[in-house]
Amino acid sequence: MKIFMSSMARAFSLTCFTCQDASSNMECLKPATCSEHEKYCLTTYSTRGFGKCEAFLSKKCSAFCPTIDLNIGIAGVATSCCETSLCNISGASSVKTSYAMIALGVLASLACILRLGF
Repeated sequence: MKIFMSSMARAFSLTCFTCQDASSNMECLKPATCSEHEKYCLTTYSTRGFGKCEAFLSKKCSAFCPTIDLNIGIAGVATSCCETSLCNISGASSVKTSYAMIALGVLASLACILRLGF
């Protein structure tokens, strides 16, 4: 009976798409069965760079769902979670641009340059 219950739990386990620091969602179509304590499919979208921006996508099973949406101009990260099998197929989540943070960064850089006398 214990073996039957164990196989039943595995049959109803969450399945998520997985990848690590992929440059395209096409690299993130590998399904993985999550462990019993992992209840979420987590997608993390990160960017870095100034001018030519690099974007990376990571997907995995997760025991918790962190809500992150941070952009500091030259780098950013955003997360999204879902709770059904293969729900994280989309890679459409992105880091929102904060023009106020970009402007603040530019102004701080100019102030530093002027202060140092360059």
